Amino acid sequence: MILHHVPGARSMRVLWLIEELGLDCTLQNWSLTDGGLRSAAFLALSPAGRIPALEIDGRAIFESGAIVQYLTERQGRLAPAPGTPERADFLEWLHFAETQAAILQNLNIQHIFLRPPEARSPALMRLDTRRLAVTARAMDQHLHGRETLLAEFSAADCMFGFNIEALFRFLPRADHPALAAYCDRMRARPAYLRAAARAGGDAIYARDFYELPDG
Repeated sequence: MILHHVPGARSMRVLWLIEELGLDCTLQNWSLTDGGLRSAAFLALSPAGRIPALEIDGRAIFESGAIVQYLTERQGRLAPAPGTPERADFLEWLHFAETQAAILQNLNIQHIFLRPPEARSPALMRLDTRRLAVTARAMDQHLHGRETLLAEFSAADCMFGFNIEALFRFLPRADHPALAAYCDRMRARPAYLRAAARAGGDAIYARDFYELPDG
């Protein structure tokens, strides 16, 4: 099994799940800046040139949500059975993670990757911060009195592996106490710690918190 990975990318979701499942995995690191993700070799694995891709069972799978769902079905673990009410809850949070991640990616681009700073849009930064806060409030309310998203730990929690490192770079922890406590619990899991040690997940962040341009 080979996981194609970039530090700070959605591949962290998959790596965390792989560690939770106790599977062996080779990590193939790529760069966002050297053109490798646009090479024919990588496009054969992921046709949009996006991370992650997973080589497994004689084929490649792209899209992190698809990989997470495939691995839970393949291993028969960390997901409720299809057709159950719990499965609907699982799928909701699986996809909610990507809704939130897309906003976080926009904020990463605006705060970190766009150069020079004049290329950044304060209006978009404010808009996406508000949108992120909506998702954070929803999670915070859901997590009051809960340890995990479902009744027990599942791959839905792993889908937030990308988000956990980024959320409170842009939102105050004090505004979302249940969500902040959840993130701390997830980051303390042994499998998460093993995945994070391999992934280099916070490498893109030079600051603990990114203020909006207007303060």
